[in-house]
Amino acid sequence: MAEQDHLPERLARAIALAGPIPVAQYMGAANAHYYATRDPLGERGDFITAPEVSQMFGELVGLALTDAWDRAGRPEVRYVELGPGRGTLAADALRAMATVGLAPPVHFVETSPVLRAAQAERVPHAEWHVDLVGVPDDLPLMIVANEFFDALPIRQLIKTAEGWRERLVASQDTLFLPIPGKTGFDQIIPPHLRDAPPGSILETSPASVAVMRALSQRLVAQGGIALVIDYGYDGGPTLADTLQAVSGHQYANPFEEPGSRDLTAHVDFATLVEAARAEDALAYGPVEQGAWLTALGIGPRAAALGNAAPDRMEQVEADRLRLVAPDQMGALFKVIAVTAPGWPEPAGLA
Repeated sequence: MAEQDHLPERLARAIALAGPIPVAQYMGAANAHYYATRDPLGERGDFITAPEVSQMFGELVGLALTDAWDRAGRPEVRYVELGPGRGTLAADALRAMATVGLAPPVHFVETSPVLRAAQAERVPHAEWHVDLVGVPDDLPLMIVANEFFDALPIRQLIKTAEGWRERLVASQDTLFLPIPGKTGFDQIIPPHLRDAPPGSILETSPASVAVMRALSQRLVAQGGIALVIDYGYDGGPTLADTLQAVSGHQYANPFEEPGSRDLTAHVDFATLVEAARAEDALAYGPVEQGAWLTALGIGPRAAALGNAAPDRMEQVEADRLRLVAPDQMGALFKVIAVTAPGWPEPAGLA
């Protein structure tokens, strides 16, 4: 078996040699291995994303981008997707764009060879990049990031009897467990959270802020719009442990079998908005996914699909509810848009 198949053993050796590692390092290594070695999507995978639920999701993303492009004067643009899964969202969005004559060059930011192969089947004319740096800087960009930021590494700080400490991951052979570090971090904790009770956890994601700032810099320099859709919360940093693992559509222990399950954390949308505005981009939202899709016309689109295929009408309505109902994906999932100055306010985000 190849060395890459022994991630738990490699992590355990690294910890044995250098000591416990930060949660962010553990999460980054686990997800890099996970996505590089499998297609995690679908009924036979570990989880299902909105584009896999229904074509309506990708179509409405495409129409939202098209509306912004149209009101911006129909410039030449590039379509860019961060972490595009199987390429399902892009295929649906590009099909919707084509109905009004928009057929932009397609760029995927993806590192997984397994997922790149799946994407190539659905969008064979795409170009692939390992990061945003490789995307050409000559035209305005229409960027989509659906369930991308939730998989970026988070840093966790935990309140102990001695004060705030970084949460680290230790190991006993290949059994991993979180422990508090020894270095104090009270000085970087927001003042209103410093006196939280022991056991409280504060999460930050420097990686997410870095990506958002880079994305915003490109939009300000080139023009364009970005749509970020993910699950998370508004209002800035809060006390919660949102690190979770999913395996076979069931929640699992994030500290077991690293590299074999998807690790994610809730997205702090307020901090992403602040990061965008710090680069002089305009930011809108967040709004709940259900309200956004409804404003974009998912109701009439579902009715049209149902009328075109009466035998599927019940399934189409069930898919619509899964995307918009508050007790399904409609409330937990949220949407923000980031635009270059001078670009129009995106639809559905007022």
